Amino acid sequence: MALIESSIRMDSLIDVPDVPGLIFRGFQGETDYPKMLAVISGSKNADKIERTDTLEDVANNYAHLTNCDPYQDMIFAEVNGVVVGYGRVSWRIDQDGQWLGFLIGFLLPDWRWKGIGRRMLRFGEQRLSQIANQLRQEGTLERSTVCFYETNQEQGEKDKEILLTREGYQPVRYDFSMERSLADPVYEIPMPAGLEVRLVQPEHYRSIWEASNEAFRDHWGYVEETEEDFQRWLAEPTFDPKLWQVAWDGDQVAGMVLNFVNLAENQEYQRKRGYTENISVRRPWRRRGLARALLTRSLKMFQELGMTEAALRVDTENLSGALNLYESVGFRVVNRGATYRKQFSIDRTK
Repeated sequence: MALIESSIRMDSLIDVPDVPGLIFRGFQGETDYPKMLAVISGSKNADKIERTDTLEDVANNYAHLTNCDPYQDMIFAEVNGVVVGYGRVSWRIDQDGQWLGFLIGFLLPDWRWKGIGRRMLRFGEQRLSQIANQLRQEGTLERSTVCFYETNQEQGEKDKEILLTREGYQPVRYDFSMERSLADPVYEIPMPAGLEVRLVQPEHYRSIWEASNEAFRDHWGYVEETEEDFQRWLAEPTFDPKLWQVAWDGDQVAGMVLNFVNLAENQEYQRKRGYTENISVRRPWRRRGLARALLTRSLKMFQELGMTEAALRVDTENLSGALNLYESVGFRVVNRGATYRKQFSIDRTK
């Protein structure tokens, strides 16, 4: 698809808050990465979000964006030359044919409730509407396509929740963060007959990635992964195939748990946690106890590595019964997140 040029000029924005020294600007390249990181780091405690982003994380993410040109699709808020917030948009089409425009944004706590966050959000909406309308004009989107603005909100992000509600967004799906103490016994479940776990080799990465995408394709909100997503995944600092539990049936990947340990996070929050994530089983191998077997193997592995707790995230309405499975092996809910959406018409920018 051709680059979608933005006609939204920062100096033409309306509803700009009357804050002395405030300006809005676009992305200026890699020199913005440290400024973005400072905003993320300065926001997480107020929002009760645990994260340990580095410059390398930011650079890896922005090196592998999908349907996003940061020079067109970002807004920065500066006060007296200091970046206090920023927002970015991107888009995908989900498995139901709905067009989803994703918005992310960060704003330092001292600069909230001054209209800055609202202005950044509305810029994102304007930009996404512009993109959707151009796609319609190109024929990529049908006029009848259902379009949504979408963003996520963690339980501690109360300021964001209030802003989204005031701007017409509604929660449409919830997910849980769950934890399990590894001080409690782990009862390992045998693998189903005919399946085996093998040590992952580099030549397996692509097959595992494709099997994971296939397994998640029928989940709510799924969007097709791209080559940029694959390359970003390979470069993530927590990418550690030695920890994975991948079940094979001959040369076919049947299911997996792509475990990882975030060393920086464990150090900052003074804990020993392993994540049991990307728990998935392909359709032909479901209902045989494979997910439970791989999960308990993962918990046992983390115990042997000296971890004291495990964590994961789950869609509360997962059709495969994942929540019940996780509770049955000792995980408990510790936090809740939500996906917020607002529907719009792609004709609004005619």
